[in-house]
Amino acid sequence: MAEMILVRHGQAAFGSDDYDRLSPLGVRQSIRLGEYFATQSLTFDKVVTGSLLRQRQTADGILSGMRADIAREEDPDFDEYDFYALYHAAIAQYPPLEAEMNGGLRAFYRGLKRVLQLWSEDAIVGPTPERWDQFHARVARARRRIQASGWQRVLAVSSGGVIATMIQQVLAAPPRSAIDLNLQIYNTSLTPMSLP
Repeated sequence: MAEMILVRHGQAAFGSDDYDRLSPLGVRQSIRLGEYFATQSLTFDKVVTGSLLRQRQTADGILSGMRADIAREEDPDFDEYDFYALYHAAIAQYPPLEAEMNGGLRAFYRGLKRVLQLWSEDAIVGPTPERWDQFHARVARARRRIQASGWQRVLAVSSGGVIATMIQQVLAAPPRSAIDLNLQIYNTSLTPMSLP
């Protein structure tokens, strides 16, 4: 049985021109998590990340904090959904959403939840990089690949949407629960998962 420890990337540069990189706090969070793993004598057969920079930077920080050199693999199936593309498609169809999301961080997260709900209901008709069911299939494929790998313990650095969806799939919970879980997964949080 494989054990996968899923980690959400460290704090990204929210509000900057390039969200796909860690903030200074995100770098520190990643290193501290690696130091924690070292104090617990945790070892991994493999480190898997998505292809996003913030995910790879988080793995760099963790390995630095662990003072470990562990084989790494990049798997784009662990990439987050493209929220900005979903957002732009949603506001083109539902213009009031744009104003609703311009009231600070809380308004942004309320809007994020609304966009994800529309996406999950297949109610965004404009072009999107992938549909909800395609995202779910991609996440399931990533999980199955780890299950079939033969590795005993894997550190997988991904993003909130992927982690929430994996949890929802393993628990056989309603798909909508992935949206609620997504908003509860914090930067550099751990989600251990046994994969039979």
